[in-house]
Amino acid sequence: MYFHGIDVGTTFVKSVIIDHENRIIGSSVRRAGPDRTTAVNDSFSEAQEIAGLENEEIINTTATGFGRHKVPFANSVKTEISCHAKGAFHHFQKAITIIDIGGQDNKIIRIDGSGKRIGFRMNRKCAAGTGAFLEEIARHLQIPLGDLNSIAQGSDDDSPLNSFCTVFASTEVIQRLKEGESAEVLVRSAFESVARRVMEMEEFHGAIVMTGGVVAHNPVILDILGEHIGQKILTPPQPQLTGAFGATLYARQS
Repeated sequence: MYFHGIDVGTTFVKSVIIDHENRIIGSSVRRAGPDRTTAVNDSFSEAQEIAGLENEEIINTTATGFGRHKVPFANSVKTEISCHAKGAFHHFQKAITIIDIGGQDNKIIRIDGSGKRIGFRMNRKCAAGTGAFLEEIARHLQIPLGDLNSIAQGSDDDSPLNSFCTVFASTEVIQRLKEGESAEVLVRSAFESVARRVMEMEEFHGAIVMTGGVVAHNPVILDILGEHIGQKILTPPQPQLTGAFGATLYARQS
């Protein structure tokens, strides 16, 4: 018996297939792009091919995320809040606060020791401090998005960009480049901005777990936020797949 979960986010589509023991046997991450239907189908097909399964072998599909209602083959839908909570709790089995940094928004989810959600917050309607914010910084620095983490490791500057706004921050980056500022310092400053934007949202206590593609590809942010909060930040295996994995658990449950 195999189960499929698909997380249709604003920037990426993530698919996960698990077996009856909740082991991931196939997964895929695809950029959503302008044609989300194609991205959904391609993501599922890729995960299915990796798992080596035929359609009839997959018992149930649960969709989550921004575009969860755009998955025609889904048997059920769940909110991304529910799926991130379920996916993260599966790995830690205790009361945790989940910080999910997504492509267009940041979410904070608090769950108790039984996995029940007891609180939730989302950032304001602004891309500052999200994946889109970092993509814009990378574009102005003419740096591949995947290189940001290694570049940030070349600086220990702990000052954020002066502006949290994506548009104004981009202008600031351009100006500081003209003044001779190094890419290492600017990227580190962008990561500091992401961490401080998260800290603006809530006062943190207890165990903290971070999920999402931004953290998966930029673990320096874990270190920065951990220093500010004063504790080690936890992450589940493959943090970018947490929502999709939680969806598979719902698919199996139903």
